[in-house]
Amino acid sequence: MSDDTEAVVIDPDDDDDDDDNAPRLSAATLAALQEFYAEQISEDQSMPKEDWQLSQFWYDDKTAQLLAEEALAITGDGGRIACISCPSVYRKLREFARDNVSICCLEYDDRFSIFGNDFVFYDYNDPLNLPEGFEKAFDVVVADPPFLSEECLRKTAVTVKHLAKDRVILCTGAVMEDLAKELLSVVSCQFKPSHSNGLANEFNCYTNYKPIMLF
Repeated sequence: MSDDTEAVVIDPDDDDDDDDNAPRLSAATLAALQEFYAEQISEDQSMPKEDWQLSQFWYDDKTAQLLAEEALAITGDGGRIACISCPSVYRKLREFARDNVSICCLEYDDRFSIFGNDFVFYDYNDPLNLPEGFEKAFDVVVADPPFLSEECLRKTAVTVKHLAKDRVILCTGAVMEDLAKELLSVVSCQFKPSHSNGLANEFNCYTNYKPIMLF
């Protein structure tokens, strides 16, 4: 989630692996991480706690639910949804989606490996370092660039266009509106996302289609 406070981006370690696929955790490592991070999940949110150094600000329950309901409404049964840097939306989607809906959570923070096979490591600094088979594979992409900067939005937009068949839901600061329209052909909705701990900057929701519920 974005914040208007300038933050330091934490870059991952350099990886000399020539494999084009996104990094994968071994079964043993994944099990250990799931057990360790489960202890850090707050009972009320069923989510790892926000890490402000990573510019994490979770949506409040109403916002997460409405975004999830919108994504499901335009996807339909058997669809695929990608959530980029918005794990609170992913969590709501898992609550409401039928078993035949595929949902992917792309996140830099490996605490979200608790989501099992739905978790895909994602670093916006390497926007096309994604698993094979993801190109134009998702009926809708929901994205919330982690930092409120032109660089972050531009790189996240590369990922969004790679993943999305067509429809895009973008949540970011109002100051990014012109750039968002330029990069993803999105327009602002009446609906205004809100966060559980509040943010100082004005936050907007944008789509590249006529929304069903975001008003």
